Amino acid sequence: MDRHVPYGTPDTPRVAVLGEATLEVDPEIARLSVTVSARGADRRAALDDLTRRNQRALDLVKSYGEAIEKLETGAFAINPELVRGRQERVRAYYGRVHLAVTVTDFTALGELTTRLADLELTRVDGPWWGLRPDSPVHGRARQQAVREAVQRAREYAGALGAGLVALVELADLGAEGEAAPPMPVAVAAPRHRSARSGAGDAAALDLEPERQTVYAHVTARFTITRPEL
Repeated sequence: MDRHVPYGTPDTPRVAVLGEATLEVDPEIARLSVTVSARGADRRAALDDLTRRNQRALDLVKSYGEAIEKLETGAFAINPELVRGRQERVRAYYGRVHLAVTVTDFTALGELTTRLADLELTRVDGPWWGLRPDSPVHGRARQQAVREAVQRAREYAGALGAGLVALVELADLGAEGEAAPPMPVAVAAPRHRSARSGAGDAAALDLEPERQTVYAHVTARFTITRPEL
């Protein structure tokens, strides 16, 4: 938009408004971070142990079938622990592999989390609740923000004895350099569990999904009829 052109004139007055929407909705997914560890006197022993434990964790997650939307393997590492002295020597080798699990069936989430945490040398972080990037909730929020902008512009024009004529511009807040307000994302505080071996199955965790906050902000400019001042 040409900044040298007057924003409006007495013959073609304009009104600019901000439309906002805030929705509180249930989460669609929960994410878990799983870290499987191993320690061995030599590299091969640590690697074999890590491979076995990693496979056990993978098999457990896959056994939940359609409750799992995504299972991904992240970072993998085998690190030597050195003893420093006259000569450096390796005391042991430590291995770890990270798994990222996305769960959609929250009725199975507590049991899965507990069973993973009960595996040997396995750490579980989460859950982190969230929405899918393509969730229709985001579209609903944007549409509500636009309706709010139209209603606000109509009220401003009405206060001047005028009416809306046409939409001149509609933009996401921040699309043209405006400072956008902070948009906090609601997530659950992560719960940390370190696994330990033991007899029997541990009781399933009772996990309550945390409501998600979705924001939308738009700026809108309209031409209006001449005010009756």
